[in-house]
Parts: sequence; C-alpha cells; structure tokens
Amino acid sequence: MALDVTPVYRNLRTRVTFLGLEAEDIFAILAVAVVMNIFGRFLNREMLGLPMNMVLQYIVPILSVPALMLFKYGKQRGYLLDWVTFHTKPHVYSALERDRELVREYITD
Repeated sequence: MALDVTPVYRNLRTRVTFLGLEAEDIFAILAVAVVMNIFGRFLNREMLGLPMNMVLQYIVPILSVPALMLFKYGKQRGYLLDWVTFHTKPHVYSALERDRELVREYITD
C-alpha cells in the first residue's frame, strides 16, 4: 500500500497581519476603544450632532489605525510592544550605581 504524501509549505517567519497591523497592535487599538468608551461616559456633550461617548469610542480608534500604521512604517516586528516596554521600565543613568537585581557576584575567580 502506497503512502500518500502531501507537501505542506510552512514559513514560521511570516507575519500574521490584519490591515498591516500585528495582533498586539489590534489589542492596543481595542484597549484605546475601551478607555475612550469609559472616558466618554463621563462627558454629557455632543460633537457634530453625535454623543461624545460614540465619537470617542468609534472615531478615535478608527483614526488611530492609520496613525499606528504610520508610526510602525519600516519598523521591525513587535516594535510597539518593545517601545511600550522601554518607556515603562526604569532606566539606568549611572554606571557606578549598584545593581539592585544582582545579588551575588557575576564573575567569580
């Protein structure tokens, strides 16, 4: 009995994108939509005849898609996550300062 073999083409380096944005970018836009919805509930105003919570919840994330695409143009994969991580972690400004995370000697004799 012959064994049927089907070729499967896989490329693990292929980026999964939607509208040119990666999955974590889509999550960031959804998080912006949630925050704008919560913020818009506190504003009882109208903009161009629309309630402010609708404008903030829908228009701001829709406008953030092209802004994020322009921000990430020409950057490597995972740039947004790396950028957020860089700006949220504390920075070391002095090489003479003792390391708080290193508890024992790194180089031993």
